[in-house]
Amino acid sequence: MPAPESTLIAPQVPAQRKPLRTILSSAPSPGRDRLRKRAASATVWYLRLMVVLNMACVISLPFREEIHEHNAGQYFTPYLATAGLTSAALSLFLAMVMRRRKRAAWVFNLLLAGPLLALYALALTRAPYREHPFNWASVGLTALFVAALLIGRREFDAIGDRSNPRLALVVGVGGSVVSAALGTLLVHATNKLSGAGLRDEIAYTLLRGISVGPLADRVAAVHAPRWADMTVNSMIAATFLLVLYACFRAPRGECLLGAEDEQRLRTLLDRHGERDSLGYFALRRDKAAIFSPSGKAAITYRVVGGVSLASGDPIGDPEAWPGAIDAWLAEARRHAWTPAVMGAGEEAGTIYARHGLDALELGDEAIVDLADFTLEGRAMRVIRQAHNRVKRAGYTVRIRRHEDIPDDEMALLIDRADQWRDGTTERGFSMALGRLGDESDGRCVMLECRDAEGRPRALLSFVPWGGHGLSLDLMRRDRACENGLMEYMVVELLLRAEELGVRRVSLNFAMFRSVFERGSRLGAGPVLRLWRSILTFFSRWWQIESLYRANAKYRPLWEPRFLLFAKSADIPRIGLASARAEGFLTPPTLPAFTRRRQQDCDGRITSPRPSA
Repeated sequence: MPAPESTLIAPQVPAQRKPLRTILSSAPSPGRDRLRKRAASATVWYLRLMVVLNMACVISLPFREEIHEHNAGQYFTPYLATAGLTSAALSLFLAMVMRRRKRAAWVFNLLLAGPLLALYALALTRAPYREHPFNWASVGLTALFVAALLIGRREFDAIGDRSNPRLALVVGVGGSVVSAALGTLLVHATNKLSGAGLRDEIAYTLLRGISVGPLADRVAAVHAPRWADMTVNSMIAATFLLVLYACFRAPRGECLLGAEDEQRLRTLLDRHGERDSLGYFALRRDKAAIFSPSGKAAITYRVVGGVSLASGDPIGDPEAWPGAIDAWLAEARRHAWTPAVMGAGEEAGTIYARHGLDALELGDEAIVDLADFTLEGRAMRVIRQAHNRVKRAGYTVRIRRHEDIPDDEMALLIDRADQWRDGTTERGFSMALGRLGDESDGRCVMLECRDAEGRPRALLSFVPWGGHGLSLDLMRRDRACENGLMEYMVVELLLRAEELGVRRVSLNFAMFRSVFERGSRLGAGPVLRLWRSILTFFSRWWQIESLYRANAKYRPLWEPRFLLFAKSADIPRIGLASARAEGFLTPPTLPAFTRRRQQDCDGRITSPRPSA
């Protein structure tokens, strides 16, 4: 006999009441958060104001002399208002890192401004200083700055790199020795007085490095020209800023793509790989992966020069994209990285825009739908003639999956690809896999072109785009081979793609394609024509227009690709990071003991890369 319903219900235990103070302290307060953000912004604006004030003093001699006279007498100025180039540079640098919410910068300002405020307060206890209203204003401004630091302390939560103290020590010691030595030589060569010893010249150099004011005038045996004083001050200021940069530089992403994350990404690509032609490039092993809370979507990125650089669309279910984007942006904020996305599609760009990123159209991706492709017609005459000419010369193309190529033949193709590469650097990031012949890439497709004598002369490699598409990864050829060889190979792939079950092929990316196309039309405006002329000029050194022309021959569908960024002021920095990631810029390498090691997510240490 079933038990009564009342016995099946667990007795209700009254919840313990929390103290009202605990509830209020744990509950989110929009007003308190707003106050913290405004206080943090106030510290940045104060530092920017000090930049303007110090630069005005450097430019205006009467203003500078008045400030120096006040500092030498019974007046004192607010925090960092010393009327010197060093203070201007320091204020500018601190404003930049404080805007990025660096915790180390907050600590630095507090340790510098806090004792200074205490010293000012102590000075006001003495009658000569207390009688001047200017001193009270200086104390008030410094106190407001310190108060803003304390109120907004939780906003400054961006962490630094563990190797920063070691690098800062090396830069500080080395830079100080070099700057002091060069400055002393300059002072010795330009000293207008006689009888100065080495100790006097070193003391004058160090004091002049601190200030261009009357501080160094205490060394009576040395009197250098004004330009020499400015040069010494600038060298010491540059050394100091380099030390600060070493202290506050953003950490590089240390966890690269491990075997477990790569397998998770491959699972997502198996389910949703048809959505984005660039999806397979997320498997580059110099990237890191961050997943949505549900694990149904992921973003892969690489940190270059303090920029968290993602590429293409997020991988996985579009419904889970917002979760992956939130996690990626939170990671960027935590490390003070600048978020940016290269080559995002229109759908992904719209979702990124909802998360606060702005969009700029980079160009278009050329996609050939094999159902509509044909060599017939006047529009395809150039391609058809190139294909027939190379074919009559005896060239042949062999198409195979990577997994079907024997190891010795693959080794030969890899060696030829290295020989035919333009330059010593392997280029590509957003639309290149960065490896050839890896066992895990067996579904990639290789096109091998041989001449009439059977010698390899060119190759193309394509990565999978879902189950029925291919995306161009690698294009190499012997420079001494027949013209039109690449067109011949692409046409052979398009004509024989059904053998591989391929329905669409993604070719090269054409940057600023719409500018070239619309700028040459009748009725194009003056701005568009000027922009097209500028791009045509730079096409002499970079393949901008030539890539567009080469892709347009196949009458493809054009899919726009976008650059996503948080602030317009970050675009130059993002451009430099993109150029480094793509292999167009190679920064100098730091000494081995200052480099930051990277490891994959399985804990294996990888070769150290140049510092960001």
